[in-house]
Amino acid sequence: MQWLRKILDKVGKDFQHGGKLEKFHAVYDMQDTVLFTTADTTKSGSHVRDGMDLKRMMVTVVVAMLPAVAMALYNTGYQSNLAIAAGAHALDAWQEAVFAALGLGYDPTNLLSNLVHGAVWFIPIFAVTAIAGGIVETVTAVIRGHEVNEGFLVTMFLIPLITPATVPLWQIFVATVFGVLIGKEIFGGTGFNILNPALVARAFLFFAYPAEISGDKVWIAADLTGVDGLSGATWLSRASSAGMGPEGLGNLDLMDAFLGFIPGSMGETSALACLIGAVILIATGIGSWRTMAGVGIGTIALSMLLNAVGSETNPFFAVPFYYHMVLGGWALGTVFMATEPVTSPFTDTGKLIYGFLIGVLVVLVRVVNPAYPEGMMLAILFMNMFAPLIDYFFIQANIKRRAARYA
Repeated sequence: MQWLRKILDKVGKDFQHGGKLEKFHAVYDMQDTVLFTTADTTKSGSHVRDGMDLKRMMVTVVVAMLPAVAMALYNTGYQSNLAIAAGAHALDAWQEAVFAALGLGYDPTNLLSNLVHGAVWFIPIFAVTAIAGGIVETVTAVIRGHEVNEGFLVTMFLIPLITPATVPLWQIFVATVFGVLIGKEIFGGTGFNILNPALVARAFLFFAYPAEISGDKVWIAADLTGVDGLSGATWLSRASSAGMGPEGLGNLDLMDAFLGFIPGSMGETSALACLIGAVILIATGIGSWRTMAGVGIGTIALSMLLNAVGSETNPFFAVPFYYHMVLGGWALGTVFMATEPVTSPFTDTGKLIYGFLIGVLVVLVRVVNPAYPEGMMLAILFMNMFAPLIDYFFIQANIKRRAARYA
């Protein structure tokens, strides 16, 4: 790699202070720091608590998401192959060409076929997300005269994971630009945003293009028009539209839901994959177990309360808490989005309360609002706005307690 280092050093002279391309230093620095460690080092007297910098933190979160990515590839292909086997077909000509070139059929029992089929849907969305977000990050860095940091790395993976497979790529591009620009950059960039950029992008898609983000056929990457006995709706939307509670979920195998073999956004179906990610984040100290525990406690508490109260007109009151935990975006949101350190409280008790209120809100939205059976996205975005207020009260309480102690 020495040859590459020499090339970068030679080219980089024009991007340094006083060079003719100084204004575009952020573009050069982005390539340099991705390939190599920074050349700027502290000579003496540095105060370093540990070796966890922004790049290591973001890479660790991405590693924790890899099980969810793997399940996104497998289950997207699996669900689509199931639909194709039942008589529905939704592949474009280039997608068919890929399968023909690899000699793969559409067999839902074939691991490689499912993974490749899922990749055919996942990779284009991932690539468009990376391009759109990279453009926004680079342009804003050049305008501000700042370096491009690794803050978008996690968002680049999250957006494909929280969207259906069949969302048009141009909508993904627009949503990513909106999410990164409005959700983060207008606040000052990484570390200053009050909203999760990936969820802002998802909210934009939901409200701007509801047909493409919530229709029955979008969840399994196959058009089920005219196919009897097979539905592409998520289990939550299916039960909600039928006006049913646990009865509407009666045919759902909880183990399939836990493992991730059900329709849904590509990376949200497997609670097991998210649980593996949670262990990695907690073990490395990056994800807050308090926030995750708070979401779980809030979900269990309100679910059990509604179960006890009951309702003659709303069967969703009877849905047990474990259904909420394995369906929709609950697991992915709890592990990877509710715990985002920038948009959540930094006080320990504040994290518990923040998570608890997210768990309460997601159940409340799912049960009380029949028009929107999901709820996790709105619950986290809503609590993002209250995170600074939660911290404020606890910080003020600590200040008053210490002042009284030394008075």
